[in-house]
Amino acid sequence: MLLRVLGSSAGGGFPQWNCACDNCALVRAGDPRFVARTQDSVAIESQGRWLLVNASPDVLRQIEATPALAPRAGRDTPIAAIVLTNGDLDHVLGLFSLRESQRLVVYATPRVWKDLVSRNAIARTLQRFEGQITHRPLVIDEPCRVPELGDLAITAFAAPGKLPVHLVGVTEPSGEDNVGLRIESRGRVVTYATAVRDAAAVARRFSPSDVLLLDGTFWTSDELVARGLGSARAEDMAHQPLGGDGGSLAALASISNVGRKILTHINNTNPILRDGSPERARAIDSGWEIAYDGMEVEL
Repeated sequence: MLLRVLGSSAGGGFPQWNCACDNCALVRAGDPRFVARTQDSVAIESQGRWLLVNASPDVLRQIEATPALAPRAGRDTPIAAIVLTNGDLDHVLGLFSLRESQRLVVYATPRVWKDLVSRNAIARTLQRFEGQITHRPLVIDEPCRVPELGDLAITAFAAPGKLPVHLVGVTEPSGEDNVGLRIESRGRVVTYATAVRDAAAVARRFSPSDVLLLDGTFWTSDELVARGLGSARAEDMAHQPLGGDGGSLAALASISNVGRKILTHINNTNPILRDGSPERARAIDSGWEIAYDGMEVEL
């Protein structure tokens, strides 16, 4: 397998269009300590075909920045399937940019699929002709083979979080609303969990892994509050902060049988975005890498 990070930022990207926090201001100014990022997504190659993990609003930019994802002939694409970890807009809006009479195969839990299609009139744009979009259900804790990518298989595991904002008050929460993924091919394993409220509670699902991509959204619980950028704490948004005694880095300090450990889905306010910051050094000293757009990992 080959894994490529298409986007490594949390929703809104980095810089975020309406944010003038220190990080966003400095990356706009060209400060060399910062690198701009698009919204969270990865692509995994197996036997010459690609699986997209989530379809961010930046998906067209991400495809154009990745020569291996370019069309090969006529109306063709090496992207064989897409898997969704939840129904948040920053993970599904890109589907509507891939609507150009292209057949799409989407893996998602039945709950995420129902909310995406039955509660969303815009989803009809993905149903222009019979079979334009095919849903293959992910059942929690049951391996699901992805025939479009040879012997690759996906196992979804529950990562309790929160409902997407547009569904709050519309439906009741479900264990299928947000999942982590174990993606396996030819004995190699990628684990992907970028919305995690309690890392210790799901840590057993991370091992063994050749690569673990983990929720790196916030460094502190009050990151937005302290900067006057919002009233929600990290946990209110279904993200465990990285730092402190109660953070995910401490919770996973003793995790074993994991190869490369990578933090992704990084919010624009997080100090680990700044090369040379104490927080970034602490994460690296703890054995973690910081994802960036275009990062590749061969397995």
